[in-house]
Order: sequence, then structure tokens, then C-alpha cells
Amino acid sequence: MRVLSSPWLRMLPVVLSATTFLPANAEQMPVRQRIAFPDVRLEVFGLPWFSEDKPALRRLPLRLKDRFRSPVWDLAQDPSGGRIRFRTDSTTIGLMAENPGFSNMHHMASVGENGFDLYVGRDYVGSAWPDASGKISKEWRVGRERRMRDITLYLPLYKAVAIQELSLDADAQLERPKPYAVPKPIVYYGSSITQGGCASNPGGSCQAILERNLNADFVNLGFSGNGLGEPALAEAICGLDPSCIVLDFWGNPSADQYAAALPVFVKILRQKWPRLPILVTSPFYFPAEETDGGVAREQTAKRLTARGFVEQRRKGGDHRIWYVDGLKMLNREQTAGLVDGVHCNSLGFFYNALGLEAFLRKALK
Repeated sequence: MRVLSSPWLRMLPVVLSATTFLPANAEQMPVRQRIAFPDVRLEVFGLPWFSEDKPALRRLPLRLKDRFRSPVWDLAQDPSGGRIRFRTDSTTIGLMAENPGFSNMHHMASVGENGFDLYVGRDYVGSAWPDASGKISKEWRVGRERRMRDITLYLPLYKAVAIQELSLDADAQLERPKPYAVPKPIVYYGSSITQGGCASNPGGSCQAILERNLNADFVNLGFSGNGLGEPALAEAICGLDPSCIVLDFWGNPSADQYAAALPVFVKILRQKWPRLPILVTSPFYFPAEETDGGVAREQTAKRLTARGFVEQRRKGGDHRIWYVDGLKMLNREQTAGLVDGVHCNSLGFFYNALGLEAFLRKALK
């Protein structure tokens, strides 16, 4: 019997093998609609100088860099409070970003420090975080049926990030977001606690919770270890158009420094806005107040300073300033809301938001 030795016949098993893995009816990978960032339909909130520094996602403007101490400027690269909002009928949303300086603090979840949260309306959907190389690649399913949804993407609280693109279903619509009910932002100035340490998620900070409860825009100017009430920050705030200002910087200065800084900070703000609502918070409860006399004295002194200063201002005719007792934001019975005896976890920020919300509603009337 003659053996067929044509080279084409010898290749036949290879061809058949290839067609086994690539059948004619093989399902193709779905095509995605890719939107390079920035895009006018992907509206950035909480980073009020973004329009002049884009695509950088930072909290203070480059043109004012020399007015701030280096630690403040470095912390301004962390986009805490930054949000990207839009409307789409896509059933999936993808994100490509990079967080090359990511890290893991011992008392804060990586998602809160380095990651993103995605919300549909007021509802949490999921999170994204960097891989070992600092790359972030995530696709969320946000619904089964095709309908318009309000999307909010919360940016990391404690690490700089660059966004390359978002992606949607190939035929999805993309629109600018609905405006906030309170479109002028509430501006929060303070310490690491204000910045969001140590929420487990970016959407779990006190300010983000209040944003959803009040349907109010906000700007987070909390600077970890560096919320000292410096005039340069008051002057920067004067370049904004806020609905209300919350002064929450009791955490970093000593009691004496706080007593000296608070009147100067408010004076600068009042020169610009004689009647803008201002809330002055005082320290919430630290467990060490029960065991360390020095901590107890400092906390008590700051509470007396904040309350006395606001009372004095109101007696002088400034009725658009309010004192917020920190013990109404977190008290001795709520210490499960602390992660290290000082910083709030997400439960603690929930307590903070509950305590602050009534004051904000009154101020925003």
C-alpha cells in the first residue's frame, strides 16, 4: 500500500486542530466604548482647580504651590473628596487607572487609602484597588437592563492617582450628571480625620456620607498631620464659591496653637464673606482622655476655645457661625467607631455625619 506523503496532508492534523479551537460560530469579545480621561461628560467634582491643572487630580492649584508648606502641597496630590460623576445607560463600567505610589498603612484599608468606589445613585456597587505594579483595571456590572443611571466614582483618600480611561458598553449613551441640590460646595478644612483617615472606602468618609444625605457638593481640604489653621489655606478657600465652610482642624495644633489660629482663620474668611455659614467643630471623644491627663487637658481646652470663640462672635453680631460640639459627632459610647483611638473607621464617620448633618441643614437654609 502506498503511503501518502504530500506536505499538505502532513499539515492536515495541525489545520484540524486549529479549527477545533476557532469554530466558525465562536463568540467574539464584546467591543467596548472607551472614553479617554478627561472628557467633558465625565464631570469632576471636589477638585475645584481641576479645570486649570487637568488632567492632574489634586486638591490645590499649581499656581499657588509656593504659598504652602511642602507637606501640605504633597498631601494636596491625594485627591480625597474627588469624584467623577456622569449618567449612562451602560450595564457595565470599566476603569483604567494608575496608582504608582500606593501603600498600605497599618490602620487603614487599602481600598480607602489607594482605591476607588463606584456608586449608582446612593447605592454602593463595588471598589477597585491597585495590583502589585500600581495598575488599576476594573469592570463593574451596574445593572441588568438598559436605562439611564447616575454614576459616582469616588477617588482615593490618601494616594495620588492618574486615570487613563473609562469604558462602557459599545452602544451606551453618556451624559453629564444631574446637578446637586446644593451645587455650591461645602468646604471642609482640617486634619487627617477630615482627609478621610481611616475610612475603609473612599465613599465612606464623613463628607461623602453627607454628600449623599444632603445631595450637596463638597471639597475636602483635610491635610494629614498638617491641618494647622494656616492663613495660606484660608486665602486659598477664599478663591472658591462655597455654600458653607466647616472648620475641623482641632486635631493637629496644640491647644495654644489652636486658640491663636482659629480667630485669624475666621477673620480672613469673614473679610471675603461676612455672612457665609461657618461651622466650627471641636474634638470628639478620645479614649485616652480617661487615662492620660495631658490628652484630657488638651481636648478640654480645645473644646472651650472653639465654643468660647463662636459665642464671642455671635455676641458681636455674627449669627452665621455655629459651634458643633465634637461629642455629638463621636462620644464615649461610640468608640467602636475608632480604629486606633484617634482616627475614625467607617462606622466612626457614620457617627460623625449623623452629628454634623443637623447643623449643616440649618446652616444651608
